[in-house]
Amino acid sequence: MSQRVLARVHAFLVLLTERPVSLYAAAMLRIGYGLLYLVFLLREFPHRDEIWGPGSPWTPALARQMFDQSGWVSVLTLSDSRVYFEVCYAVALVTCALFLLGWRTRAMSVLFAVVVVSFHARAIFMADGGDNLMVLMAVYLVFTACGRRWSLDARRTRLQASAGKTAGRLGGGLRHQLGDARIILITVLHNCSMFVIAAQVCFLYGCAGLYKVQGVKWGDGTALHYVLNIDLFRPWPALSQMIDGHHVLIAVVGYLTVLVQVAFPFVLFGRLKYPVLVLLLGMHVNIAVVMGLPIFSGAMIVADAVFLPDRFYRSLGRLRWCTPRPTAVTGAGASPGPESALVPPQPDRPAETDVAFHRAAVGIPPPGVG
Repeated sequence: MSQRVLARVHAFLVLLTERPVSLYAAAMLRIGYGLLYLVFLLREFPHRDEIWGPGSPWTPALARQMFDQSGWVSVLTLSDSRVYFEVCYAVALVTCALFLLGWRTRAMSVLFAVVVVSFHARAIFMADGGDNLMVLMAVYLVFTACGRRWSLDARRTRLQASAGKTAGRLGGGLRHQLGDARIILITVLHNCSMFVIAAQVCFLYGCAGLYKVQGVKWGDGTALHYVLNIDLFRPWPALSQMIDGHHVLIAVVGYLTVLVQVAFPFVLFGRLKYPVLVLLLGMHVNIAVVMGLPIFSGAMIVADAVFLPDRFYRSLGRLRWCTPRPTAVTGAGASPGPESALVPPQPDRPAETDVAFHRAAVGIPPPGVG
């Protein structure tokens, strides 16, 4: 019994320190949130001064006064100059684009988090649930290896591997020891961050469902009727009235919404999660169209992508233009193909191959290369 426990602990430690999980899902989160925030900033470009700039009713002085009490920070309040604000806005657009493309992802992820937090804090009273979730995800993505797949960084790694190029400045065994320590640190941070992201989404759905269970209107099936009659969330009044006319339908949808949200954390380890994810996708699309909350719905749809396995993303062949592929290069400068780091790992693939790819991805030469 003790040997079995030790074997499981060892397997868990190997998974935690040597095999980065859900690399494709992390890339999807990077692409999704980068694109979503880029579109958001472009959409609000004509109104940028009234929302975040010096011309906003919520002036930078008021924002700084609130920051002293709430602890929020924003680079937008460092100066009241309009030129400074325009430069910050341009930098934010470029940062979102580069983060989306996966160029120097490690640095861009930090800048992207700074951008999202700064813009959110500057106009915090105009935020909704989608903005709050995006702030959390932007911070979490800083600690993930979200540039290993579907990125310019992944493409550059593949080209360097095919050309037999390696990088290293330290000498002897110290270089490889520091390289191994860096690989383990990056892998542990990535795996823990992906777990936190998944847990965050589970808590979000679970709490939303449990709060609905306590509501009388959700219990009698009339909650959506009242939602459809809130003027603030009726971008298409005729559509809302048409849906509101089907009383049985909105009651069934209301009960199904509560059931799916409460059950979501409990179906993640079986095949039942796939139809649940489809139902959640439909729910968020309806929220985006009927209630006029595209940013919130988009943030939730992207977050749900973390629960899809890597084999699903690998099947999207049309996106493989920037996916690292195995190379047949041999010699002292050769680096093994990165497919060995895919998750879930293949049983016949040794862990040493994973480590070899991590070396290539972070620019560390294999042992024996001076």
